[in-house]
Amino acid sequence: MLYHAYEMTHAAMGPMRTAARMSSQALRNPFFPLREALPFRATAAAFEMFVNATKRYGKPEFGIEEVEISGEAVPVIEEVVLSKPFCQLVHFKRNATVAEARNDPKVLMVAPMSGHFATLLRGTVEAMLPEHEVYITDWTDARDIPVSDGRFDLADFADYISEFCRFLAKDGERVTVMAVCQPGVPCMASAAMMAEDGDAARPATLILMGSPIDTRISETEPNRLATTRPISWFEKNMIVMVPWPNRGFLRRVYPGFLQLSGFMSMNLDRHVDAHVDQFRNLVRGDGDSAAAHRAFYDEYLAVMDLSAEFYLQTVEEVFQKHSLPKGELTLRDRPIRPAAIRDTALMTIEGEKDDITGRGQTEAALALCENIPEAKKFHYTQPKVGHYGVFNGSRFRMHIQPKIRDFIRANRKMVRG
Repeated sequence: MLYHAYEMTHAAMGPMRTAARMSSQALRNPFFPLREALPFRATAAAFEMFVNATKRYGKPEFGIEEVEISGEAVPVIEEVVLSKPFCQLVHFKRNATVAEARNDPKVLMVAPMSGHFATLLRGTVEAMLPEHEVYITDWTDARDIPVSDGRFDLADFADYISEFCRFLAKDGERVTVMAVCQPGVPCMASAAMMAEDGDAARPATLILMGSPIDTRISETEPNRLATTRPISWFEKNMIVMVPWPNRGFLRRVYPGFLQLSGFMSMNLDRHVDAHVDQFRNLVRGDGDSAAAHRAFYDEYLAVMDLSAEFYLQTVEEVFQKHSLPKGELTLRDRPIRPAAIRDTALMTIEGEKDDITGRGQTEAALALCENIPEAKKFHYTQPKVGHYGVFNGSRFRMHIQPKIRDFIRANRKMVRG
């Protein structure tokens, strides 16, 4: 009923949204003689704010058309190189001789499946592109996946990563896996299983960024919320069925709009202030500031549904049972042994002010992978950044990305290496 209520409310607001959009356009029409008068500017701004607050935000585009390499503007072509029911593997192909001649290492960037689309890592991709062949996991909104395509849980996530590693290692070089936030646990599981199996395509390097490896350390508010109720409560109150006419009709999901409400409530005052400022910018005609606000919230408010089994298993295994750091994680009855990882270099990155993944939670991976030589381990904490700043923004570009680049290059390995 929750999902149906959400859909019906959105539909019911449709006529009002259309009227507000048309009214805003009319009040800003160059032929309207009073359009510069303060009362009409304020009314037009209010109509726009109403439209933006009630519309559905679709999946954004990456929109990366070119990158500068060695001082030359190089076109970038976004291409799907492998398609799975729950994910597409996207390659940002740098289409120029200068890029091909560099022989840059491949990076499999694993985007978080935590409510937002992979486009949230647009800035991360842009920062890595000049010096790497970048691939990204573009997860599919569960509401668009037919029930006939089956389920998807932590084990399936780890299997996808293993399959992508094998696909990318076909040309003879083991790939770097770069897990941003939530994927840290399944990516470690994938690396451990591939190492234990002696898989030639196991990652050359594993980079964990703001990942909840051991949430018993420096517990944050999201960690506490996950432990305040039994998993049965989450299943009863957070899981719904996708309504008709969506392609995922009858699939059990954790809806993106619930995740978004959680994100917003954590920093509600900041979001309210941002929207008050946006109203003022619209009234006074500050186009640049208004455009920057729209760009951020077009991304932030675009959310996707998660499969119920993946969401519930993540809550239970990662945040409630702490299965991986306690040595108790099993996927399809197979024990996950991080100690099996021996020749995959491991880098962990945290933010000093991260209020999502507390300090020390990601670094814990280094101790779990006890058989990786110390020379192949590296930890870095970036001062003055929160969770988002670990993988995006100026400090990522200036301080974190260069360290990632150097670590990747120092640990390149061939498939038979």
